[in-house]
Amino acid sequence: MNPILNEFPERIETARLYMRPAFPGDGKTVLEAVTASAAELKKWLPFAQNDQSEEEVEAGIRRSYAKFILREDFRIHIYRKEDDVFVGSTGLHRIDWDVRKFEIGYWGDSRFQKNGYITEAAQGLTKFAFEHFQANRVEIRCDPNNINSRRIPERLGYTLEGLLINDSLSADGKELRDTCVYAKVRT
Repeated sequence: MNPILNEFPERIETARLYMRPAFPGDGKTVLEAVTASAAELKKWLPFAQNDQSEEEVEAGIRRSYAKFILREDFRIHIYRKEDDVFVGSTGLHRIDWDVRKFEIGYWGDSRFQKNGYITEAAQGLTKFAFEHFQANRVEIRCDPNNINSRRIPERLGYTLEGLLINDSLSADGKELRDTCVYAKVRT
């Protein structure tokens, strides 16, 4: 099947959250979360290295929406069901439709840290990938020094398959970093 024909639901729900595609118009909300979380996000994510305007964030969301429509990448926003508050972003990335392989990425608004929202979202997205897209493999990759990020796949029963040495650059681009590769596979 041509990937562009794959259906995607309006929402993916978990016990406390719902997730939906990143839509044009989300820029202001995302910018507020990134700004509030800048100190934490700058340690791990290249996109957080420089201050961005609302227009720049909105343009990035619109580019991601174009990739969503083409089924090349799924940027997904996470909201609390109880009050529709944005708590973070996740997604299915580095998609290989032939293998049915996906990588889950995530970041959370630090104002809502330690509530388990990102773990719950990653669990829901893992289940969704296996059930909706018949994934054969779902990965989570992270810096070994990012303990909070590492705890998520470990809590969810992912297997640490390996450590890629000198695989990437730090978020600020100044030093070589290693990468943990966690995976769940269809058995």
